[in-house]
Amino acid sequence: MIGLPPECFMSAFAADLVILTIRKGELHVLLVVRGIEPFQNERALPGGFRRQGESIEDAAIRELGEETGMPDGLVALEQVGVYSASDRDPRGSVVSCAFLAIAPNLPIPVPAQGSDVKDAGWVPLSKLGGGEALAFDHDRILRDSVDQARDKLQYTTIATAFCDEEFTIGDLREVYEVVWGVPLDRANFHRKVRNATEFIVPTGRTRSSGGALGRPAELYRAAGKVSVLASPILRGSLVARR
Repeated sequence: MIGLPPECFMSAFAADLVILTIRKGELHVLLVVRGIEPFQNERALPGGFRRQGESIEDAAIRELGEETGMPDGLVALEQVGVYSASDRDPRGSVVSCAFLAIAPNLPIPVPAQGSDVKDAGWVPLSKLGGGEALAFDHDRILRDSVDQARDKLQYTTIATAFCDEEFTIGDLREVYEVVWGVPLDRANFHRKVRNATEFIVPTGRTRSSGGALGRPAELYRAAGKVSVLASPILRGSLVARR
């Protein structure tokens, strides 16, 4: 058996995380402020190097806990892609696997003592892109991850991951509007969602609209049986006409 050349073993492996949630009607991403070089005092996605004997998934979960204080199991991670440009990290050749997670009502992050971050917090996506670049190639990773989330809204049940356990169709529509960044036709959206099999199911309960004349809104939960929609909810067919 012919051995591999030494250069095949010179890359380090890391995990980077894009954690998305909706806060106050806006899509937010979790960012950290790096406490060490390179890019000290600059904002970045949470993440770090894989340790010996660790899978890349385990490294992602560990780094999320160390840099944000989030306990294991609070968010479910899915892979976005692998980033391996030779100049992405000034320390040398670092291959990163990016992960995406989506969840509602996530807590204010608190970095663990001794971690390599100074601070962590939720940042509206609308506040990014105005000149300040994230560390490394994290702008690209964030852009790819948001694009993946927006696309998955059309073909999967991922939108319910932004919602509480019980929600109204209006709550669900707000998720689509916030993530896609466009207003949707209410009646058309309601019809599409109600006709989508194994997407949401009624709980039999209602929520008061808060108004004197408003009808209570029906509450639903995620069906939870499938992850792919049999009938896609396509963005172009739902955008409200002006």
